[in-house]
Amino acid sequence: VQLQASGGGLVQAGGSLRLSCAASGRTFSRYAMGWIRQAPGKEREFVAAVSASGTSTYYADSVKGRFTISRDHAKNTVYLQMNMLKPEDTAIYYCAADNNGFHSPPYWGQGTLVTVSS
Repeated sequence: VQLQASGGGLVQAGGSLRLSCAASGRTFSRYAMGWIRQAPGKEREFVAAVSASGTSTYYADSVKGRFTISRDHAKNTVYLQMNMLKPEDTAIYYCAADNNGFHSPPYWGQGTLVTVSS
């Protein structure tokens, strides 16, 4: 599975962005997909994940109620809709494919930078 993330940018606090992650390969539908972020000087942090079927979603407490993850099997794409952004959401966002809890995903995208100004 090859992953290509896009959609990052600069936004003011309270604004919204939608990240996309396009996957190539026939096995996209077999994997849970997720987003993991890394802020400057901090460790990587799990953000959200969606099951292989798309019926279950999981979120970090820090983004619950603000972010929504979804996937489109027809387009081999996973999305992260981010609303009510905060400066502490500033990070490089990576999409990943995994079936083991996203502790060490085998497949990663290249990352897209999200900067939230106060």
